[in-house]
Amino acid sequence: MISEPLVHVLLVSFPGQGHVNPLLRLGKRLASKGLLVTLSTPESFGKQMTKANNMITDEPTPVGDGFIRFEFFQDGWDEDDPRRADLDQYMAQLALVARDEIPSMIKKYAEQNRPVSCFINNPFIPWASDVAESLGIPSAMLWVQSCACFAAYYHYHHGLAPFPSESDPEMDVQLPAMPLLKYDEVPSFLHPSTPYSFLRRAILGQFKNLNKPFCVMMDTFQGLEPEIIEYMSKFCPIQPVGPLFKNPEVSNSTVRCDIIKADDCIEWLDSKRASSVIYISFGSIVFLKQEQVDEIAHALLNTGLSFLWVMKPPPKNLGLPTHTLPEGFLEKVGDKGKIVQWSPQEKVLTHPSVSCFVSHCGWNSTMEALSSGVPIIAFPQWGDQVTNTVFLVDVFKTGVRMCRGAAENRIIRREEVEKCLLEVTQGTKAAEMKENALKWKAAAEEAVADGGSSDRNIQAFIDEVKRRSTTIHTNTDAAAKNFVNGSTSGERTAKPGNGKLGLVEL
Repeated sequence: MISEPLVHVLLVSFPGQGHVNPLLRLGKRLASKGLLVTLSTPESFGKQMTKANNMITDEPTPVGDGFIRFEFFQDGWDEDDPRRADLDQYMAQLALVARDEIPSMIKKYAEQNRPVSCFINNPFIPWASDVAESLGIPSAMLWVQSCACFAAYYHYHHGLAPFPSESDPEMDVQLPAMPLLKYDEVPSFLHPSTPYSFLRRAILGQFKNLNKPFCVMMDTFQGLEPEIIEYMSKFCPIQPVGPLFKNPEVSNSTVRCDIIKADDCIEWLDSKRASSVIYISFGSIVFLKQEQVDEIAHALLNTGLSFLWVMKPPPKNLGLPTHTLPEGFLEKVGDKGKIVQWSPQEKVLTHPSVSCFVSHCGWNSTMEALSSGVPIIAFPQWGDQVTNTVFLVDVFKTGVRMCRGAAENRIIRREEVEKCLLEVTQGTKAAEMKENALKWKAAAEEAVADGGSSDRNIQAFIDEVKRRSTTIHTNTDAAAKNFVNGSTSGERTAKPGNGKLGLVEL
């Protein structure tokens, strides 16, 4: 147990693997520097985390000089409630329930002599900033995409640049400090034809509340996106703290939050020669069409290359059949290939036998590949993935694209897949991409090392939280009690000392 109170930071995450992962990584880094960190998300997701991991507990777990713990809150719906499939409804429900659940949690912490000094939330839950404001607690946000995508959403929300529209759906977009984005390279949720307009609303909800966090942390680093970070810092207090994937102080921490237990594949990788294995994974959400799986499988057979392929089970709410492989595929491949349902991706990408990564190019996977010095074959499906591909291929020069724009409704044929596999693993261009990838790996390690740009930003953030914590706790107990009792119902005005906390220069 903790012998004396530490500065306590509460991390509240949307219940999604790609959201919880970077927030937990941030939490471990903050804890390693002497803070008490509590990570919270709805219990329905927390149960999946707990089932797949042994270290998910409400008791403080030592990490570096501090501690991390978990506490989940009820979202008010049964786990099989069909309304969960409607993000608009679910987000409204979360916002409604959290206005009671989170203040009750805060009040309990204060009574236990571990008052909360700062809220940190991530996209999709802008109400966290409202709750923090109502309690007089400073809040920050962790943006879990690139600064380039942040800029795109910011310019769209504020009408600062023209974007594809119903009348001009093929309009290219030129934003300051960024390369030209073709119409299908803009984050796809901003496109008028997107079937995911509810995700656009969810993300833009954060930009409506952007005046409330005193700091916007990003899982990127100064050397990776220097021009766009500098430009966007004119509009809000951006602090790059990534890559959160690389944390030298807690690299051996066993605290994880995967909702699928990883299969053992490291021993198999150990048996392969250096830079000989293609790693294939499309994250926690993307689920390819069976026809696309067949095309990838045939391309692998045609190249004869070794591969590790993550083929996760289909999401339960989609009612889709499990992927199958072409008849005789496994027999033909033999020990050259391995299929798993889930992998310890951090360990896989840093393994010396891995040569390249066939990826959907979500930002978590993008940062992990760049930070590990692994070239990418980009196969973006939607959202920020199409924009990340532009930077990976044209700016960072660490990969090739299987396609331009969203591929969710397209099938990339085996000939094109095969061509990409060979281009990244053989020849002069492959060597150049690997050299570039290793340069980004070195730059990433420099950013998170002691005294590096991201390390300095993390420490400055902690110093600011500590400074603010000395002035807020005298009012927090009463604010939480009043909030829980409903005396602030309907009152959203700022109280002295909170609200828009100012653009602090960290």
